[in-house]
Amino acid sequence: MNYKVMCRFFSMVCLAETVFLLPPIGISIFDGTHASTLGFAITVAISALLCIFFKLLSNNATGTLYAKEGFVCVSASWILISLVGCLPFVISGEIPHFVDALFEIVSGFTTTGASILSDVESLSRAALYWRSFSHWVGGMGVLVFLLAIAPGEKRSSGFTMHLFRAESPGPEVGKLVPKMRQTALFLYVIYIVLTILNFIFLSFGDMDAFEAFCTALGTAGTGGFGVKNDSIASYSPYIQYVTTVFMLLFGVNFSCYYLLLLKQVKAVLRDEELRLYVGIVVSSILVITLHTFFTAHMYSTFEETFRHAAFQVASVISTTGYSTTNFDMWPSVSKGILMLLMFTGACAGSTCGGIKCGRILLLFKSLRRNIHQLVHPQQVQVIRVNGNAMGEKVVANTNAYLSAYMIILLVSFILVSFDGFSLMTNFSAVLSCFNNIGPGFEAVGPMENFGGFGVLSKIVLIFDMLAGRLEIFPMLLTFSRSVWKRN
Repeated sequence: MNYKVMCRFFSMVCLAETVFLLPPIGISIFDGTHASTLGFAITVAISALLCIFFKLLSNNATGTLYAKEGFVCVSASWILISLVGCLPFVISGEIPHFVDALFEIVSGFTTTGASILSDVESLSRAALYWRSFSHWVGGMGVLVFLLAIAPGEKRSSGFTMHLFRAESPGPEVGKLVPKMRQTALFLYVIYIVLTILNFIFLSFGDMDAFEAFCTALGTAGTGGFGVKNDSIASYSPYIQYVTTVFMLLFGVNFSCYYLLLLKQVKAVLRDEELRLYVGIVVSSILVITLHTFFTAHMYSTFEETFRHAAFQVASVISTTGYSTTNFDMWPSVSKGILMLLMFTGACAGSTCGGIKCGRILLLFKSLRRNIHQLVHPQQVQVIRVNGNAMGEKVVANTNAYLSAYMIILLVSFILVSFDGFSLMTNFSAVLSCFNNIGPGFEAVGPMENFGGFGVLSKIVLIFDMLAGRLEIFPMLLTFSRSVWKRN
């Protein structure tokens, strides 16, 4: 393990977070919220000192980051920025308990949107901004951001494909262009453009600039922290439709947008994962709308039923977590579909959590191949996605991911169950945190929060959020003793 190079990397992460923490200070000074100003100012000082500390430790660092260091750097960096990022809440007294504040900011950076707060509107605007901005940074990835802005010479000193692979969601990570820095830059340009477009469309509705900006940040990162206690419910149908559309757009693999820029429309239309994603979304909206309207009679018009169904499907499959209605009151069939969407997630290469449509596609094709080989054991059949042959390593990694996914899900469920909530509450809490969704059902439903869980359960859910966002393996490697041995 090359500790000096890793420390140099951690110093850059702390520097980035120090810069990220500056706007909330300006907001709190403008609003005259002294406690918030003090909280963010002290945190900036701590983050800056950590930057200097890691920089001193990295003196005379040589070499680069390889796979082992890359995965550990990613998970350790996310833990580091979360430990620092929660301090403004604790110091200002807005979230006085450290574990609660850590839960809140981890939920922000991992774009989960699960909250321990019962009254979001009591927070200062600086705290609301910091929660939403953590979604935006975590959506694309802190290290992808550093990779995008790093000078060219830094590529040989640790900004490698291993970092990109460890932080980017999906079964297989590739380059859009030959150079990694250009790939990261292209991703962030697309990300920023979509965020700006979302903000512009929201501004045409009944949102003020601050609310529109925070909502756009949360939508882009598919996070779900709102600035109102009822999330998006009190806003106009126009705002709800705009948010629905952009949640779905941010669930698309960003490589599809890159192909559209290259005018390769046919390649996008032939993308199997995108077609599966669209098919799941359309069919889920259709079934929930018809079943809820004709069975439950919860809403007065068909349009209102369709709007809420479309919004919640988009929110859950994109793992955003916004809500416009209490879907916990929906019929069992509709809630069952939402729970399946919690597992599914959107496309690989997006800002979403969950298993991802790409992995589900691979799992179904692998299952079909295995059934075929039972009948024709001597025949060699290659799994293809979009016409490209998938290597056996990708298939094996997908199967390993699913195994680790189920083990962590079940162990977490058992540990959380000690708090004594109902089975549905415990399972949906773990499921929503592990898949970075936000709300679950019953005591953690869209109108409730996670504040009732004990310290142990919150720590378990914090691990689940980090593991889910980082695709499990970086977190598991970080806690493996053999990984930390010096080369």
